[in-house]
Amino acid sequence: MLPIDPQAPTDTTPPAPERASSAPGTAGEEELTQPVAPPSKPDFLRPKPSTTYAEEYQRPSPPASPAERPAQPQTQAESTPPTRPAESPAAPSPSTPPARPRPSSVREGLLTVEDHLERILRGIGPLAAYDQPLVESLGLPLHEAFVAPMDLPLFDNSSMDGYAVRAEDVALAGPDNPVTLPVVGEIQAGSARPFAISAGTAVKIMTGAPIPRGADSVVPYEDTDRGNARVQIFASTKRGDRIRPKGDDVSTGETVLPAGTVLGAREIGLLAALGAPRVKARPRPRVVVISTGSELREPGTHLDYDSINDGNSYMLAAAIRDAGAICYRVGAVDDNPRTFQRVLSEQLVRADLVVTSGGISKGDHDVVKETLSALGTVEFNEVAMQPGKPQGFGRVFDEQTPIITLPGNAVSAYVSFEVFVLPAIRRMMGRTPYRRPMVHAVLASDIRSRPGVRQYVRGVFEVTHRGAKVTPLAGAGSHLIGTLAKANALIIVGEDQTALNMGDTVRTLVLDRPF
Repeated sequence: MLPIDPQAPTDTTPPAPERASSAPGTAGEEELTQPVAPPSKPDFLRPKPSTTYAEEYQRPSPPASPAERPAQPQTQAESTPPTRPAESPAAPSPSTPPARPRPSSVREGLLTVEDHLERILRGIGPLAAYDQPLVESLGLPLHEAFVAPMDLPLFDNSSMDGYAVRAEDVALAGPDNPVTLPVVGEIQAGSARPFAISAGTAVKIMTGAPIPRGADSVVPYEDTDRGNARVQIFASTKRGDRIRPKGDDVSTGETVLPAGTVLGAREIGLLAALGAPRVKARPRPRVVVISTGSELREPGTHLDYDSINDGNSYMLAAAIRDAGAICYRVGAVDDNPRTFQRVLSEQLVRADLVVTSGGISKGDHDVVKETLSALGTVEFNEVAMQPGKPQGFGRVFDEQTPIITLPGNAVSAYVSFEVFVLPAIRRMMGRTPYRRPMVHAVLASDIRSRPGVRQYVRGVFEVTHRGAKVTPLAGAGSHLIGTLAKANALIIVGEDQTALNMGDTVRTLVLDRPF
């Protein structure tokens, strides 16, 4: 690999140590894609007869084994994990699954969305899991079930500030008949010394402090005169009152988090309480983003009359971080094949995946397609979708790093990210479902579409007192990033559909919603 040129247009974040890319998946490893049209599916994609299409689309793909089971935004200061091997792919399935039914209106020579997505997901495997610092595992799926190594609470302790007593010594206590007991000591949480009381005595105790031997209940301060040498108690107690028993919350040997649990703040708090400083999880993929085009300029720099700001790399970098991955954004690369190949080669030292935008259509200066086609390891296809028809996927150079190439128009790049890159990132992290689940909503106005392509129409999704509603936004141009910014949903128009009418129930991808 070429040495890193200090003039290369990259962010200032230092590269992470080299680590292996993900291993490709296999046919029998996991359910890779879920069709978005209801026709019959091959066996390996077919839900149980009682499962509806909508349920099947939103159901997480079942992992093949506990090791394959599933996973917040990442900061650039992420601690770099050690070199890690790719997880070994499973043995190939002995039988080839039957071909997926193809919408009749899709012309020959075009791939369907599912065909291209399946190529990507079969070519990218989950990253190998390793022990990671607890806080850094936020948003990652637990690789193995976590079994409690201790009880919670670890010992009987007081739930209130008060006095530890024997219940029988204060059985007759009341507002008009206080019981007076000598106070033989005080126990604070963390005092680290054992204590015991005898019959007819009391000990002052703080919340969380261990119950002294001989005591079986706690009288709260509110029911006493708060005496120091002697205390008057104005209420009786029962055995166990205001005591948190050992193991009342979690017992030693209990499976508290199953494999695949996505770690949030509450789960991390539990793991820390159980004494786990690190946890085994698949790491965040390191994704390098490269925009291409001699017309692109960094935002804030001078624009010539025929130049534009590079919005795509920033948009994709933000989307990648939002997906939970680490992103290294490379500045715009011009339409020189040698420059693009050099920059790409330099970036592989810190990449588990490369995502490019632009340069893959049929123009005279489509640098990505020209450069990567010569390698023979990247395949470029036209996909029956709008926006986002030109797509590419493969592996590059000796590192065999996977690369996903996206179109250059802003809306095309974003839709392609949602449809192809986001599932790939989630697969690398071990998170399921790979694809964003669809919801159904009532269409607020008519949509027209040409047959033979799957249309992703920008829209505004909202839930009203009448239910879910989605309103298409005007303007279908793939360059209209202003309209894209107003949208919070993509309305899906099937390949064989030419019209959706107001009042129809439509399939909708609600963007920015965690899943």
